[in-house]
Amino acid sequence: MPLLELNNKGLYCSQADIYIDPNRKVDKAIVTHAHADHARPGMGAYLSCDKNSDVLKFRLGKGIKVQSLKYGEKLNINGVSISLHPSGHIVGSAQVRLEYNGEVWVVTGDYKLEDDGLCESFESVKCNVFVTESTFALPMYQWPEQNKVVDEILKWWDLNSYLNRTSVILTYSLGKAQRLLFHLQDHDKPIFAHKTIVKTNEALFRSYPTLKRIRSLEKVQNKSDLAGALVFLPPGLSDHSVYRKISPYSIAMASGWMAMPGLRRNRNTDRSFTMSDHADWNGLVSAVKRSEAEKVIVMHGYIDPFVEWLNANGKDASGINSLRKGASK
Repeated sequence: MPLLELNNKGLYCSQADIYIDPNRKVDKAIVTHAHADHARPGMGAYLSCDKNSDVLKFRLGKGIKVQSLKYGEKLNINGVSISLHPSGHIVGSAQVRLEYNGEVWVVTGDYKLEDDGLCESFESVKCNVFVTESTFALPMYQWPEQNKVVDEILKWWDLNSYLNRTSVILTYSLGKAQRLLFHLQDHDKPIFAHKTIVKTNEALFRSYPTLKRIRSLEKVQNKSDLAGALVFLPPGLSDHSVYRKISPYSIAMASGWMAMPGLRRNRNTDRSFTMSDHADWNGLVSAVKRSEAEKVIVMHGYIDPFVEWLNANGKDASGINSLRKGASK
């Protein structure tokens, strides 16, 4: 019997009687990070990286039962050695390493190889079986260097400030928002954010003290304070009063999906910035190679094309569909 199998509740280790990022209620769950498509409410107990625990409780409720592990710390459950290792995806995210009877499996969760300067960098963990995501597993997805994207954002922001417009970036409240804020927070112009982003930041300060506090957009009284400022808003925000408050503005989106020209047009934004918290094609291929795994299992994304490419290039690869929904990119 393999160490991990997929059932209708998610990826399951029967020897330890524990799931990884389950999609239904279970007694024990390892959670790779706090995005909603990985961390769901209602589990009997959660096992998570210590840097993820505060934001996990913020998003799921302070009353949840969480056991925390430091990166690299080992926990033995019925003979299965479990440890968590940085995935580089977002703040507090982790890969899961499981070892039993000399066989090692690694479940990456979501990951990226580029060092973003804020969250812990991806750690290559040698294993026998490598379970990888494949969100952007097509050769067309090649990310620009982060510093070049940040420079583009700064130039756009400066232009809008010169024109007395507010710069608005649509970005996920957990992950991309902190990554961008970390690189933009020392600019000489003010930054505001929607209250969901501000509160998310507050849940992260203990683990990531280099993040600076920013003002909530909802507390701004004088519209003149927003002229030339940068404002972070969640992509799905439907409160039109917010946009009336910050007008005139220029609006942009930061996402890996901005690499698709047609999607850029359909987003109805003035600018788009290609920045993802997932590995691009080269990152995915590199991660598989560095794992030195004999077998690769592909989940979450462009499964079939990646499996086909891996098998054509000497790997023993197969795919599984975890029925995951609502991913942040």
